[in-house]
Amino acid sequence: MALFAAGALVLSACANTPQDEPDGGGSSAAAAGGGTLTVAETNQFSSFNPNTSNGNVDINSKLITYPTRSWFNYVDGSSFAAGNPSVKKDESFGTYEVESEDPLTVKYTVNEGVVWSDGEPVDADDLVFAWAIQSGHYNSETVTYFDYAGDSTTLGLTEFPEVGEDGRSITLKYSEPAADWEVAFAADAPAHVVAKNAGLADGKALLDLLEAQADVAPTATADNAELRAVADFWNTGYDSTVLPSDPELYLSSGPYIISDVVENQSVTLVPNDKYTGDLKAQLDTIIMRTIPDATAAVQALGNGEVDVISPQSSADTLTALKALDGVTLHQGDQLAYDHIDLTFNNNGPFDPATYGGDAAKAQKVREAFLKTIPRQQILDAIITPQKDDAQILNSQLFVPAQASYEDSVASNGSADYPGEPDVEGAKALLAEAGVTSPTVRILYNVNNPNRVNAYTLIAASATQAGFVIDDQGDAAWGSRLSDGSYDAAIFGWINSGIGVAGVPQIFSTTGGGNYNGYSNAKVDELAAKLVVTLDTDQQAAIQEEIDPYMFADAYGLPLFQSVGLDAVGDRVDGVNEYNPNQAGVWWNTWEWTVSD
Repeated sequence: MALFAAGALVLSACANTPQDEPDGGGSSAAAAGGGTLTVAETNQFSSFNPNTSNGNVDINSKLITYPTRSWFNYVDGSSFAAGNPSVKKDESFGTYEVESEDPLTVKYTVNEGVVWSDGEPVDADDLVFAWAIQSGHYNSETVTYFDYAGDSTTLGLTEFPEVGEDGRSITLKYSEPAADWEVAFAADAPAHVVAKNAGLADGKALLDLLEAQADVAPTATADNAELRAVADFWNTGYDSTVLPSDPELYLSSGPYIISDVVENQSVTLVPNDKYTGDLKAQLDTIIMRTIPDATAAVQALGNGEVDVISPQSSADTLTALKALDGVTLHQGDQLAYDHIDLTFNNNGPFDPATYGGDAAKAQKVREAFLKTIPRQQILDAIITPQKDDAQILNSQLFVPAQASYEDSVASNGSADYPGEPDVEGAKALLAEAGVTSPTVRILYNVNNPNRVNAYTLIAASATQAGFVIDDQGDAAWGSRLSDGSYDAAIFGWINSGIGVAGVPQIFSTTGGGNYNGYSNAKVDELAAKLVVTLDTDQQAAIQEEIDPYMFADAYGLPLFQSVGLDAVGDRVDGVNEYNPNQAGVWWNTWEWTVSD
């Protein structure tokens, strides 16, 4: 499963009243139990497609992937509390079976009668289209079609699927063993809608196009016009901060469907009356309110304006929550970490191209900047007040609770960047490089107090070493991560907790989450080896080999593992434990109920 960019996007909100059902939306069925549940989240909704680099922000995934998409399995949020992260099959959607282990061959079949909320069947057209996006199969050395933010390495081991005669099944054959095969393939967009908006007749026409281009596109040096139209729509056609006028752009195959979006303020979900699966909606309405300020979120919970909050954790927030009556608090370490990444390919101060291709000079400037990062101050300002035994994070691939963390830290080179800044060492490196007063544009979420705090401390320290800091704080930071308009970015990654595909996604040259242009042939080789390694001990060993390159190449620095929390009012059932992965409280919306 993919890693998702984590962090607050924007703005305070007020609750809104759900609108009537849009034509063709397939919504507003009466729910068992009924009632309305309101959740306050930090981020603002920005896209109905959370799988592109622009839409790859946690709140988009929470509102699309979990309530409005059905698939063959899902990550069981309750399994983290038991210490055994796992997936659950949803056989009311369909089935998958391993037909052969050598070569690995998996058949996926959607149940008859499973439909999108416009009544169109979920079928082989949708499965093949999802494979096309997530496999990276159609990209050549010179042409990239789908702006997929996840990792394509695992499904990239398969060729064009065999489509079943029933029209509801496909079979994937892998060229090598695949560590993440069970979670590498996931729900995406309805093929018939993408086809229509790309000028094709229907989903079958899209399937035919994909089949015709399957052997052509991977070696092509120029675009195929029809395939480019498909990709362009999928890449950008679902981006919207309001409810689209065309209801086909927000279809659902899951228990809920979005019925209203108030820009930067709220998203409303109601039951999908075309849903036939077992994970049925229990509520009449779910409202997500965007409340980026943690104090305001706590006040809204205390006043009964919202029922569940997932605010930015802080000592003040914890104190305020513990003072509330009728509220249950869930806490834990997130499967997330904050970090600062440097950009390698934008003609900025850290790019060799800026110095005529002199990689050694660019390396010295990167090292100099990283030496100024006051990681202990950042930890003490943000995390230590909540967790007195918190440590600076010294790995890009492991967190302290993992067995490999200490072994990796002992030899990964993180000791070259201790918690306290080395301003004099940074000055010396700039002098060696012959670079004076380099300007560094730092991108961060201006509405996230933790990121503002980190930026402020970093900017002050780097300025002492001679860097000129350009404040690029931006409420729309997520949409800029892949555009090269900054030289350093402070943000977070949050993991699904299942599988190893997050490593190539972020650190491989062609990874969908590689936003900073990092490229190391040895890392590419090891990441490719990782995703075909089945033994978990060997997976850990390979990641221990990768970790040192991040420090040797001055990729950036990890800052801290995030502390997470949610708080739930007593009228709510179904949000019963802390879920540390990217779904947060949203992983089981079909189990949510309220009592008044």
